[in-house]
Amino acid sequence: MEPRLDYYTASPEALKAVLALEAAIFELSVEKPLLELVRLRVSQVNNCAFCADMHAMEARRNGETERRLFAVSVWRESPFFTERERAALAWCESVTLLSESKVPLEVFQLAREQFSERELVDLTVAIGAINVWNRLGVSFRQQPPV
Repeated sequence: MEPRLDYYTASPEALKAVLALEAAIFELSVEKPLLELVRLRVSQVNNCAFCADMHAMEARRNGETERRLFAVSVWRESPFFTERERAALAWCESVTLLSESKVPLEVFQLAREQFSERELVDLTVAIGAINVWNRLGVSFRQQPPV
């Protein structure tokens, strides 16, 4: 699949804004390893090969095990994730699939059991940011390096 265009050069101003949001994400209250798992799962849900590859590699560089990375796509059936991670993964799927899920109360309640109000807002902003990247990557057919 050939890339459609280079969105970095097509609109540097837009990318500057997205990069600023991206930089802010890692200053928020949610722990970085969990953010990488969430970013990986959102990218899987959105079928963004570029971002899924990038976040799996980044998580691995930061000490995440391959076994857990392989299990992210089946986290509900996997014994490898904590209750906090499960709540974050359920939240990220529901927020990403907003038109389908409408973020049900039980998913919110599960997330609220594991996250403070600030953390939940920060997590939601991080989910929104990776969704922006996924939409750029998928729409313009960005491919992971081979």
